[in-house]
Amino acid sequence: MRPRPSLAAALAALTALTGCSGGTGDGARATAGEAGAPTVTVTPRDGSGGVRPDSPVTVTAGGGTLTDVRVRASGAVAAGTFAADRASWRSRGGLRPGAAYEVTATATGRGGRTTTLTSRFRTRKPAGTFRVADVTPGAPGETVGVGAPIIVTFDRAVTDRAAVERALEVKADKPVEGAWRWTGPAQVVYRTRKYWPAHQKVRFTARLTGVAAARGVYGTADVSRTLTIGARQISTVDTRRHVMTVRRDGRVVRELRISAGGGGKFDPARGEDIYLTASGVHLVMEKKRTEKMTSEWEGVDPRSGRGYDVTVNWAVRINATGEYVHQATPEGMSTLGRGNHSHGCVRASAEGARWFYGFARRGDVVDVVGTARRLPWTNGWSYWQMPWREWSRGNA
Repeated sequence: MRPRPSLAAALAALTALTGCSGGTGDGARATAGEAGAPTVTVTPRDGSGGVRPDSPVTVTAGGGTLTDVRVRASGAVAAGTFAADRASWRSRGGLRPGAAYEVTATATGRGGRTTTLTSRFRTRKPAGTFRVADVTPGAPGETVGVGAPIIVTFDRAVTDRAAVERALEVKADKPVEGAWRWTGPAQVVYRTRKYWPAHQKVRFTARLTGVAAARGVYGTADVSRTLTIGARQISTVDTRRHVMTVRRDGRVVRELRISAGGGGKFDPARGEDIYLTASGVHLVMEKKRTEKMTSEWEGVDPRSGRGYDVTVNWAVRINATGEYVHQATPEGMSTLGRGNHSHGCVRASAEGARWFYGFARRGDVVDVVGTARRLPWTNGWSYWQMPWREWSRGNA
């Protein structure tokens, strides 16, 4: 005959049976299989479906500390942070929409006893997704100027701007104050209060995974870019003296004789003379070895006495409506340093324009002074035209 078990042995057997993992409340919990072993609780609970991608994953340990937490979906690992006492863990950032997640967590208690829990849940399928379509500037290996903005364009309109903005991060080796401003339904721009300090790295990160841009619309991927800020290159175009002074890190490196816009084409719709070079802080936007320029887009017949249709060399674009620094045409060479006779561009000699073309970088500052026409902040990358107080109010 088998002896009758003692009361202590029966209680031990009962404890062992109740020590398996299961769903309790909002989380899945593993309880101690033996005295002194810790408990582990995971939220969302095991077997949950339709979990919001922007909800956090939390893991807590009772009677011990967490030694390892892993949250995975299709091989991707969700990042997270332990509390200072390692009694809890919380995910950082969102979850992939429509994905199956597995959480594995281990806690250690008194006497080195451990408890490991595996829990699974699934996030809800989105009504739609969104992503970053473009980051400008951001070409691999590119060095940009101290005026460079960070222009982020999404592939669809964003209605929850605050949620998206919270997911955007800018970290600089030499930090300065900056702010985002929404310039359209699908575009947001970062500008610093003052120009970037020269010679540094700036890292932009968009942690959009699981972020809700609109009702039922979630981000599916994170994006990061590193900008290299080069020398402080600032060129001042003095339209009265007909000279462009080019400085690098505060030192004058070149003065070029130029001819700026002479005026003569008043546009009633704009209320301004569009053949005057606009005064204000321009930024270098792009460069082209040759560029065809015509007055046709302005409604002026190129064959008329006031029109033009030419191809110019060494063209450095400084706004969106056709202002460049470029080589003067042969008939315009005699005006350099003497008067303003262009149709709005800044013209220089062949040698001077070629030198500036090689010198200039996207984001370099070209500050035009001395004309009656003002540069709108909406013209290309002319964001420095807006006062900082107003710019910083344009975020969510």
